Amino acid sequence: MSFLSDMDRLGEAVERVCRRLDSGFRRVNLEILGNADPFLHAHVWPRFEWEPTELVGKPVWLYPGDRWSDEGFRLGPQHDVLRDGIGSELDQLRSMG
Repeated sequence: MSFLSDMDRLGEAVERVCRRLDSGFRRVNLEILGNADPFLHAHVWPRFEWEPTELVGKPVWLYPGDRWSDEGFRLGPQHDVLRDGIGSELDQLRSMG
């Protein structure tokens, strides 16, 4: 239950920040797949209206392979505002109990 609660809190933080930073924010997908990794983990995927029409309503796993390996999409300093915002939202949600 603790894991699911934390996942929910993270999803809420991601939603709040993405909604604030991008007018094309659509929703957050929360996934627990357990297909390949032998440990409990979750995926939190923000989804946006500007995604390709043929993919926006489907799992992110259906994006072409080159999108997963292209360095232009890699996490980096350009994501600092997003990362800091999520951390701040998590702190706020934690304090709300």
